Amino acid sequence: MTDDCGHVVFVKWSMLAFLAGNVNAGGFMATGRFVTHVTGFSTLFGVDAAFGRWDQAIGILSVPLFFLCGSMLSAYLVDHRFHRGLKPHYDWVMFLVFLSLMAVALGGYFHIFDQFGSAPRLKEDYAMLALLCMASGLQNAAITTSSGASVRTTHLTGLTTDLGIGIVRALGSPRGATVRSHETRANWLRFGTISAFISGSLVGGILFLRFEYLGFLLPAIFAFYAMIQARIDHPS
Repeated sequence: MTDDCGHVVFVKWSMLAFLAGNVNAGGFMATGRFVTHVTGFSTLFGVDAAFGRWDQAIGILSVPLFFLCGSMLSAYLVDHRFHRGLKPHYDWVMFLVFLSLMAVALGGYFHIFDQFGSAPRLKEDYAMLALLCMASGLQNAAITTSSGASVRTTHLTGLTTDLGIGIVRALGSPRGATVRSHETRANWLRFGTISAFISGSLVGGILFLRFEYLGFLLPAIFAFYAMIQARIDHPS
């Protein structure tokens, strides 16, 4: 991979991490839940079950299934085709992400969903959480395939772990060694992705405070731009 190509890939992945941070901030500000964290939904299930709120517990546990469905659909459109030697449909994936985010923005604006920032109520928030989880699963699976499973753009726990390991590998390798050079480049990519996610959360927080549900239009625009770029990069 040339330096120019690596720079282009870095910018694209950073843009999608920015998008994910923006969506996660919006989901939390709208419903009090982090929509890209399956771990969080599993924890809420345990808490609700412990208090005997089984209807709430089962309902909250079903939300991450939409993340799974998005990942599976993305895998069929990208990973499955890639391993069969066919053109991956990154553009289709990002178009579905665009549609999901537009549905949330417009659904909230026209009062289909609960009032923005109201107390968490699963029944009123379920459809919006499902759409945001679906969008996150679609994007995350596509980037996982394109990066060789080295980058996740919708959550940072694994990426931060990889960064910690990569720093030790880089510092522990002899100067000029191939491993050190590889890990250094990978660490900059990881750090840039984390920074982009944080920046997306910050910008999202500002936008959602002002525009509420219409703040989802920004990540929707980013998704649409990513779709256009995918069609350019992978023409029919």
